Order: sequence, then C-alpha cells, then structure tokens
Amino acid sequence: MTRILVIPDTQVKPDVRIDHFRWIAKAIKDYKPTHVVHLGDHWDMPSLSHYSSRREIQNKTVLADIRAGDDAMALFWKSLKGMRHDCEFHLCLGNHEDRIRRYTDENVILDQFLSVDSLNTDGWIVHPFREVFAIEEVHFTHYYYNPFTSRAYGGSAESILKNIGLSGVMGHRQGKFVAARAKPTGQVDRMLICGSAYLHQEGYLGPQARETWRGIVILNDCMAGDYDMMELSLKYLCRRYEKMELKEYLNE
Repeated sequence: MTRILVIPDTQVKPDVRIDHFRWIAKAIKDYKPTHVVHLGDHWDMPSLSHYSSRREIQNKTVLADIRAGDDAMALFWKSLKGMRHDCEFHLCLGNHEDRIRRYTDENVILDQFLSVDSLNTDGWIVHPFREVFAIEEVHFTHYYYNPFTSRAYGGSAESILKNIGLSGVMGHRQGKFVAARAKPTGQVDRMLICGSAYLHQEGYLGPQARETWRGIVILNDCMAGDYDMMELSLKYLCRRYEKMELKEYLNE
C-alpha cells in the first residue's frame, strides 16, 4: 500500500538550526514510506528577496544561501545512510527557489553562472515550480494558483479544494489546514495545506504566530485520491529522537 511522507517548506538559510533534518530522516527509517515528497522552499534565498529592505539583506550573499540549503540536504542524506533507493524522493521547487530564475531574468549577465541547477538536488526527482504531479491520484505542488492571475489561491482549504476539484497537497502557507469532500460515488477528495517544517522563527510572522504548526505529515493507505493522515509535529519528533521537549532543546 502506498504511504507518502510529506515534508513541508523547510526554508533553510544561513545560521538557522537544521537538526530537524536528522529527525525527519529517522522518521523515514521508522515509518518506511513508499514515497517522500518535499513541498519546496528548501532554499530560502533571503539575499534575493524582493520583500526585504536593503538593511535586511545587508551582508547576505547568494553563495551563502545556496550553501546553507545544500548543507541541510547533505545532513538529511547522511542521516538516511543509503535508504534513498528504498523509496521515491520527490522535490517540488517553490517560489523561494524561483527567486533565482527571477533574478537572472533581470540580470542576464549571470545566465551561465546562476540557475536552479546550482542547487544540490541529487537524489530527488525534481518538479519545476508550479508543476503538478500525482501519486495515487493525490496531486502535489508547491501551491495552487488562479490561472487567470497566476497568484496563489487564498482562502480556506475547503475553497481551494472546490477550486481545483481534485485531491491536492500544497505547501507555501505556514501552519496546517485540511479539508475533505465526499462524492456521491463514495470517493473522497482531500486538500492538505502544510508549509512549515523549520526550527527558527520567521520575523514577518510576528510574536503572535510563534505557535504555528510545524512538522511532517504521513499519508497512509493512499488510493484514488483518499488517504488516512498522520501528523508528526517537530515537537513530537524532538521528544522521540532527542528525548527532550522542543523548548528545552532550543534553550527557550
């Protein structure tokens, strides 16, 4: 039976903790999924952010951003210790990785020096930004968007499920949101939005969003777009694999 382990956005950048990549690798060993799907935004690329002020990107470099993500990937594969051939590993590129393309489009002199190919994606089946692919009729992408505006769909998981009309999983949005719709045929379509699997605090979320859900999700018994969902928060993974509470582990 198909079991899919979903890794939401990891948003790695210089000087953030990446210990949870060991925990995720250990969870893959323990739960033995047939597929692993990373929903993207692994390389955060803050140096190329259009939303940051000059002060915020001062002293940040593209090379350091890429190296930070590559180092986290190296830790992930090292912790798996050869398990990469026991299941399929899929990586969706997100809008943060797409910052590289947008920047080189505006600075064509860098065409042959910088691209998404600069990222170390060895071991993954890579899906371009916004591409949708399916496993057992569950459709994965970094985010679903309005085809008339190219903007990511907002609103609830229920409204996105209604808009796309099929079972889907997406990242991009912090936290975790779920919806389900039963059809007269007995088939069930589901929508899962989960976009946060990191230990650091994102400044733009502010102090009232410190408890946003973060973790991984396992989709058990996937068939015809339906599945049983099991969530494993980073708090749980820390207790299981570090034998510590997350706040204690982070010295908070």
